[in-house]
Amino acid sequence: MQSAGTWEGYERGSSGYKRILIALLCAGIATFAQLYSVQGVLPIMARDLEIDAAQASLAVSAATLGLAVAVIPWSLMSDRFGRRRTMVTAVIAATILGVAMSLMPSFELLVGMRFLEGMALGGIPSVAMAYLAEEVNPVHAAIAAGSYISGTTLGGLSGRIVAAPVADFFGWRAGTLVVAIYAAMAAVAFILLAPKQKGFRPQAVRLTGPGGVHERLLVNLKDPGLVSLYMQGFLLMGGFVAVYNFIGFHLGDEPFNVPPSIVSVLFLSYLTGTWSSAQAGRIAARFGRRKVLITSSLIMLGGLLMMLIPWLPAVVVGLLIFTAGFFGAHSIANGWVPARATVGRAQASSLYTLFYYGGSSVFGYVAGLFLTRFGWNGAVAFIGALIAVAIALTVVFLRRPVTPEAVQPSGD
Repeated sequence: MQSAGTWEGYERGSSGYKRILIALLCAGIATFAQLYSVQGVLPIMARDLEIDAAQASLAVSAATLGLAVAVIPWSLMSDRFGRRRTMVTAVIAATILGVAMSLMPSFELLVGMRFLEGMALGGIPSVAMAYLAEEVNPVHAAIAAGSYISGTTLGGLSGRIVAAPVADFFGWRAGTLVVAIYAAMAAVAFILLAPKQKGFRPQAVRLTGPGGVHERLLVNLKDPGLVSLYMQGFLLMGGFVAVYNFIGFHLGDEPFNVPPSIVSVLFLSYLTGTWSSAQAGRIAARFGRRKVLITSSLIMLGGLLMMLIPWLPAVVVGLLIFTAGFFGAHSIANGWVPARATVGRAQASSLYTLFYYGGSSVFGYVAGLFLTRFGWNGAVAFIGALIAVAIALTVVFLRRPVTPEAVQPSGD
């Protein structure tokens, strides 16, 4: 029941609740299908444009960098103009830029367009949870959030596995264009289904001064524990994206010689993350976040080392283990940030997102330099070092006990 004169959010089972769930599912698909579609066609793009693996990975890194730098500006825009309006603006801009990207005549223009596309895409993950929290009854918010998270997982997966088979037959431009059209359909569904806001109240955006955004950001950057959690996202996401950027190059070489359309099937291992993130949350509620974060990172490292074995079944199993470990660690770190922050929790979460996609941009490219110079073993050594540093930071800086709470898993 809604109290007179107040908005308590849509109840589970209501028409508005169902529309929000489906709308956010579509928003997640539209966003992450576009963001990661290029990852599935990197070897084909590299051959067509006569560039190496590291250069090709810039098509992914540019988009995630654009998303990272745009997260906080989009969140501020939504405070002023509304969550739904902001997301609609973002998804329309991203869809237009996604179609334009596939038509770019040179690699340099393509990278520039991917950066702009990433900036537009940043308007969804930075605002979606705030929209949900204001429009759904708090009793049901955690369950409703799973719809958006499922959409991010399905979007990231479908963008990869749709683009690669099409690209195998018709070229990478056709592959990414098909995904852009598919994402456009999901974007239209989001616009038509997302209910008008009832719980939003415009907020004055103060960048400086007492209580301003600048002050809240600084407070969250002065806590070594929070910075360590940001670094989990930076380092682990960097390693995760690097593996998925270059696994196609590795399996396309001797002794595997696997075509890109077949390699794209390996992206189904992404689904292990849906399972492991939920399991990590439940286990953390019992044993504490710190232990589960360390264990998940070690699992990730073990899966990575398995991928050194020059035998396809070992690489596949290693990728499954690596993916499950990453999503377990990410869900713990992401959920720990607002629980640990005492001031400016929205800004604390935005900082995690910024570091998370910043790591994707930086290390998704740098690992390619190791690949081109030292081969797959060199790339694995570099990625392993990132995971080791993340574990060390957890051991040293996350000693302060925090009451374990169920952790809401987060998508890509």
